[in-house]
Amino acid sequence: MRAQFFLFLFLSVFTAKLTSESISKFKIAFGSCGKQTHPLPIFNEVVKQNPNVFIFLGDNIYGDTHDMDVLKKKYQELGAKETYQHLIKHTEVLATWDDHDYGQNDAGKHYPHKVESKEIFLEFFKEPKNSERYKHQGIYHSVYKKAGNKIIQIILLDNRTFRDDLVRFPKGQKIPGRFFYRPDYIPHTDDSKAFLGEEQWMWLEGELKKNADIRIIASGSQFSHEYNGYESWTNFPHEQERLIQLIRKTKANHLLFISGDVHYAEVSKFEHPDCYPIYDVTSSGLSSTWKFATPNKNRLEGPIMENHFGLLTVNFEHDVPFVLAEVWDIRGNQRVEFSIPLSEIGFN
Repeated sequence: MRAQFFLFLFLSVFTAKLTSESISKFKIAFGSCGKQTHPLPIFNEVVKQNPNVFIFLGDNIYGDTHDMDVLKKKYQELGAKETYQHLIKHTEVLATWDDHDYGQNDAGKHYPHKVESKEIFLEFFKEPKNSERYKHQGIYHSVYKKAGNKIIQIILLDNRTFRDDLVRFPKGQKIPGRFFYRPDYIPHTDDSKAFLGEEQWMWLEGELKKNADIRIIASGSQFSHEYNGYESWTNFPHEQERLIQLIRKTKANHLLFISGDVHYAEVSKFEHPDCYPIYDVTSSGLSSTWKFATPNKNRLEGPIMENHFGLLTVNFEHDVPFVLAEVWDIRGNQRVEFSIPLSEIGFN
């Protein structure tokens, strides 16, 4: 009887330990650039990793239309896929958009159907009718999750609704020596040009003031890479600087980016004297691929050119909590494993 009691006690402690461990980790899978005409078997690989949530980072379909009936049908084509149904059956889905699902390649605030496109987006991703997303322009939003007693803040940015037009690379201008291709755009020199827009900036400041143990910003465009002549935060360097100063002002510790758009995966590290390093884990290629990766002096891992998804595991079990950033390819191979201690991404 005594032996049975001690066995029961041991099993209780062991079970409690397992339960504690299971809730002190949180797994976030993410990806972008998936064509609705593709079978998208990558979603089956996502499910195998058993994430707590999957985040669509934009170009979730390739809508590219001014006909909202066409846009809606393309979403429906994605939703009808067996692999997509398998994904939403096994994990919670969050989403933001980029240009192609917004409705037009490289489009910003002048896209004429952004209100209708927003409604279609929110309906497809089953946004609750009481969501704050219905109460303001654009689709920016935040979600809070728990890992034990730790708070995970997920900030979904909208880099389309309020964004000013980009500046085209001038015809006849000499291509910079480090480029082996012709850039599409050059950075703005006019600080009045908007990337996020004042409404979204005010909201974001409020979010960064809230309590959180880790903050993950989901952005359709890359933040931490080196300017490469394509769409990204680097086309609005004053907005990039504004975010750094906002992080400093709000003392928002433990913040990192996840991003998409470029049709390959990489991990970049942006360093600034006024802030801790800003890591950006890019996952772009649920079905799309690209023929080359652009120069990026901030790249630490990658590029991964095959179809893939990204995975963050937030781990609070250790004395020094960390985020494990991974990239998994279509064949189920882990291609990137990179650890980011939370102590590195915070103010002392």
